[in-house]
Amino acid sequence: MLKHVTVLKNETIEYLNINPKGIYVDATLGGGGHSEAILEKLTDGFLYAFDQDAFAIKKATERLSKYSNFKIIHSNFAYLKEKLNEENISQIDGIIFDLGLSSFQIDDADRGFSYLVDKPLDMRMNQNDRISAKEIVNTYTFEQLRDIFWIYGEEKNAVKIASEIIKRRPLETTFDLVRITDKFKGNQKGHSSKRVFQALRIEVNQELDVLKKALEQSLELLKPQGRMALISFHSLEDRMVKHFFKEHSQVDIPKGLPIIQLPKTALKVITRKAILPSEAELEENTRSRSAKLRVAEKN
Repeated sequence: MLKHVTVLKNETIEYLNINPKGIYVDATLGGGGHSEAILEKLTDGFLYAFDQDAFAIKKATERLSKYSNFKIIHSNFAYLKEKLNEENISQIDGIIFDLGLSSFQIDDADRGFSYLVDKPLDMRMNQNDRISAKEIVNTYTFEQLRDIFWIYGEEKNAVKIASEIIKRRPLETTFDLVRITDKFKGNQKGHSSKRVFQALRIEVNQELDVLKKALEQSLELLKPQGRMALISFHSLEDRMVKHFFKEHSQVDIPKGLPIIQLPKTALKVITRKAILPSEAELEENTRSRSAKLRVAEKN
């Protein structure tokens, strides 16, 4: 059951344009598939792999046991720069982010990420974190819940769902929440809880805040011609990545101002359009269907 299939592996490795002697970072170790693919390309290079999930680290360590030129760092990628500085690393040749949940997290029902199994509401990627989904649904105000569901889940029934949660509290399990979202499903496609669970997961793990920090740090760490590759799985992440790439790759010139020489930008976007999984990959791994890969290179 706990089998992790690496998403967009070949495309990611190709676009990273790996230097066999380079220093690389896998910011989201997960099942270790991308790390393994990078290590296969390295001769005298080295890989630093980050993950905040102890179980994922255990499984990936087993997978990568034949390699010696890597180090796993048990940390959220919000601390990339700090942790790499501790390793005396100030510049890297490339970095990858696979922003999706690992199959370990999805398939381990006790983690509370799935709306298909009745388990305690949790959703913490790092089990040492204090705030779980249970605390959020039972202690946040109506306004806070409404905003989380609307902003992070783009849930059109955010007001109704938040109001119903307040009425029915305390909620203990995933199905307690599913029973509420089912009331307001209407004609919408897909599972009624998908957007609400996404929103709670983002709030529990502060996913967008830490991604923003990590993008800025990655840009600082990259050497010239170093590349960052990001695989996103929902529109909020993809929008943030697109905006970051645009912000650091374009120069706004006021109308009417003569252009003598364009100032140098920090990034060059390599993928003008997002790279999507092939039909073959979609057949092998249906969980890859919403994946989008974007790559940029430091100037």
